[in-house]
Amino acid sequence: MGTVKESFEAFPFDAPPRVLQRREEQLLGDPHTPPGAPRMGRDHPPVEVVHFDAEYVRRAFAPPRGVYEGDAMRLEWQTMNGRQPFYHRNCDVDEMSFQVAGVRSLMTEIGSVDLVPGDFSRIPVGVAHDNYGREDIHILFYVPAPVVEAVPAERTSQVVIPPFDGWEPAEINEMVTECLAGPGHDVVLAPADERALLEQAENETDRIQVLRPGGASGTTWLYRSSHVLIGRTAAEASDGRVYRRIRNAEEIQYQISGRRTLVTQRGTVRLEPGDFVKVPVGVAFTSIHHEPSAHLTVVSAREVPQVSEATRTAERLPAAEIEALR
Repeated sequence: MGTVKESFEAFPFDAPPRVLQRREEQLLGDPHTPPGAPRMGRDHPPVEVVHFDAEYVRRAFAPPRGVYEGDAMRLEWQTMNGRQPFYHRNCDVDEMSFQVAGVRSLMTEIGSVDLVPGDFSRIPVGVAHDNYGREDIHILFYVPAPVVEAVPAERTSQVVIPPFDGWEPAEINEMVTECLAGPGHDVVLAPADERALLEQAENETDRIQVLRPGGASGTTWLYRSSHVLIGRTAAEASDGRVYRRIRNAEEIQYQISGRRTLVTQRGTVRLEPGDFVKVPVGVAFTSIHHEPSAHLTVVSAREVPQVSEATRTAERLPAAEIEALR
């Protein structure tokens, strides 16, 4: 019977975890029920996967697709090949993004910058912004402010007028939103002078900070708030013999590159680029892959329910089949 380790962790991971020895067959097995005794525990659904394209597919402009949303955070998937039809100003949240594919010009009151695959950025609360995407896919995280960068910036936004080739100054709508900036959270929509919005950067010292985690193995935390951590996890390979269990937070993952098998106490599933998955609080999990793999790691100390329809679900496998995957 195979022995594995369990790293018993607590958000915000500021103290070393306890490491436990486990028999994998028990960790993944059904509960023991003595003859004649009532069944213990509740029935829990398996882990679900939500998939969106990881490569650009031409389509008409549409609002972002919600993936997970709760009182603590909203996570969206967006694609565009052109501009969105308004500037956006958040009243309550910082807005982070991860560039999946294509190039996106982010234009704000504190400077403009072109984002390429692998770039992370944060728009501080209250800053008006717009996007111009070219075969673009990006992921958005709306988290109540304040959120802070956890690593130094690779580069920053600058005062750039025109912000992209072919830009012409125009009157454009500005939408102000409250709460988590989702549908139904708009406060006012009114015309604004786009040139004046972009020229405001000349009077500001703050700039958009573009982060890239580099090639470091393990998890690199990029953003921190009181209840959310956002990072990138990478590994050349993993035999999955170390499980993690977070006692007070749930973990959302998005597969960036490579393929891996996610093994959890609520099922096992193969992940590929474009897959989102959430591991519930208190559930042990690990990854198995023989080639390099990278994924986003988003940890929330408050529940963030899945709002998008599942693409597929995990399947419970016995420990012997997990061992065969190694």
